Amino acid sequence: MGSDPKPPVAKKHPLKTTVHEVTRIDYYAWMRADNWQEVMQDPTALDASIRKYLEAENGYQEALMADTTDLQKTLFSEMKGRIKADDSSVPMQDGDWAYGVSYVEGGEHPQFIREQMNGSKRTVLLDGDMEARDTSYFSIGGCSHSPDHKTIAWSCDDKGSEYYTIAFRDSQTGKDGETAIPKTNGGGVWTKQSNGFFYTKLDENHRPSKLYLHTLGSDAKDRLVFEESDPGFFMSAGKSQSGDTVIIDIHDHQTSEAWLIPADAPDTKPVLVAERKIGVEYSVDEGSGTLYILTNRDNAEDFKIVSAPLQTPHPDHWSDLVPHEQGRLILAHSIYARHLVWLERRDGLPRIVIHRLSDGKQHAIAFDEEAYSLGFGGAYEYDTDTIRFTYSSMTTPAQTFDYNMETGERVLLKTQEVPSGHDPDHYVTRRIEAEADDGETVPISLVYHKDTPLDGSAPCLLYGYGSYGVTIPASFNTNILSLADRGLVYAIAHVRGGKDKGFRWYDLGRRQNKPNTFSDFIAAAEHLIAEKFTSKGRIIAHGGSAGGMLMGAAANMRPELFAGIVAEVPFVDVLTTMLDDTLPLTPPEWPEWGNPLASKDDHDMILSYSPFDQISQQEYPPILAVGGLTDPRVTYWEPAKWVAKLREYKTGDNPVLLKTNMDAGHGGAAGRFQRLEEVAFSYAFALKSAGKA
Repeated sequence: MGSDPKPPVAKKHPLKTTVHEVTRIDYYAWMRADNWQEVMQDPTALDASIRKYLEAENGYQEALMADTTDLQKTLFSEMKGRIKADDSSVPMQDGDWAYGVSYVEGGEHPQFIREQMNGSKRTVLLDGDMEARDTSYFSIGGCSHSPDHKTIAWSCDDKGSEYYTIAFRDSQTGKDGETAIPKTNGGGVWTKQSNGFFYTKLDENHRPSKLYLHTLGSDAKDRLVFEESDPGFFMSAGKSQSGDTVIIDIHDHQTSEAWLIPADAPDTKPVLVAERKIGVEYSVDEGSGTLYILTNRDNAEDFKIVSAPLQTPHPDHWSDLVPHEQGRLILAHSIYARHLVWLERRDGLPRIVIHRLSDGKQHAIAFDEEAYSLGFGGAYEYDTDTIRFTYSSMTTPAQTFDYNMETGERVLLKTQEVPSGHDPDHYVTRRIEAEADDGETVPISLVYHKDTPLDGSAPCLLYGYGSYGVTIPASFNTNILSLADRGLVYAIAHVRGGKDKGFRWYDLGRRQNKPNTFSDFIAAAEHLIAEKFTSKGRIIAHGGSAGGMLMGAAANMRPELFAGIVAEVPFVDVLTTMLDDTLPLTPPEWPEWGNPLASKDDHDMILSYSPFDQISQQEYPPILAVGGLTDPRVTYWEPAKWVAKLREYKTGDNPVLLKTNMDAGHGGAAGRFQRLEEVAFSYAFALKSAGKA
């Protein structure tokens, strides 16, 4: 890749800060708009000089990527051709109705539909394409039907800032009521009588701090139900599977607290389940007057399930139902009238386990492929023996099943269609392990075309994340077939910081252990080279958000390994962000990264790896950074500052590109085909870096 045309040169204004006797000078802090909260809600409020700089960067990347225009169009056409234009889900039953999602041919946004169980005509409750007209950005946050099926609560964000407005729609007339509730987190819970709706309001710093109850048809002001005063905690409301209990969930990344309200008595004062205790997590479901609680209490590192009477929910009344087993991580659970169901992971692979309440007999739903993904869809209903799940692997398209928990009968309802064609036999999927610096083994999921030579000549796109306990599933992704068909090996490094190998795997990749995430990724790259899946300088590293931090760290540590780096909405200015407690996610993030304001050890650890701070004078590979102007999670100025400083320090001619979506936030474009255009751009950069453009 060449270096012509010339990139923008960012002006430098020194900002000196000293924390814990460590002084840093940031020459690019001016990119952070003083009115960033306003910009999140009104992008036109951005300072003109900042906008001019971001637009100059966009012009530069467009010029440098102009030679890939045809490739981008080809990639987009391929990826679009693998998506069924008029795709739809299999509607799920709730009483006399079944609810689902569908798309029309050429449509960007989903329709939320329902049909009567007697087979009458399908009704469109919410048409995303209609609602999105005349907007440059549009995303539906939720669509929830009331228990009596008469009203739909739905929400949307038209800026990308994740401030959602909730509206209430008559399911018969299709018309919204006069009340619209702005600045919410997009979700909520109906009361059992269907005349009230609990929702969470976001404050001026984008934090979900207050829970309200809205009464339909009432002129009264919405009632404040609960307020969370600690800015370090998230809050949301959900409902038990039985529908009888509203659950207020409060949590950060290591501590939980839940409060309960009867769904048929919404004015009841919330009842505490267990007071928050640092490091103790729990989540609650309820059925037939009994609580079923998933928790790591009592040193249950990989979690256990306990039960307690609804009327006496305190831990003094908890009884172990599914005991803790080291190495079996229980991820989620749900209770039905006759069965307890949970999703677990053993040896890096997921299973669904069914436990019959009457006699404790249990069995698992499992599969035989080396690497696969399992999704638990559950059911709308409580008094049912049928649940829904999805299965896929990196070569097997998604399959949707209904499963009878009593008989074990598995009914295939739908197989993901690939209209342009897909033959799983043309691809190979594998699961291998790399040895980390300290002797731990790092799983790597692979997929590649069967004709790809494994002699070191193939380029490799290596994806990584490794934060918040998030496990990147080995699932079917039609987009990556465009890479595999061009001779690339696609690899996912399941590095520490995720829960791929249990909770311990997560704990070994956060706070003071965070460097393990980076060294694991490098170990995965080196193992792929040693096993001749690729070779040194032939790897394109790819990650987003906290995975973008991983990209920045890997670029600083071992730039010679990589042919290119794609960092989408990258969290790269870690120390500065974690020192700014006014930003939306900073206080809730301290359990994940450490609190550099309160702890010198945390400060020094973050400083030691923060990609922005650790940029040095060396030759970096070609780098693409992608940001979103209204992103409340990774603010636009992080990738912008990172790119400017990289250009200042790097040697050699490899380009560093910044693409800022001026009409979107953290997730990029919201439309299903608009999003494919962004994927095509990133993949074109990767292929160009690999010499495959």
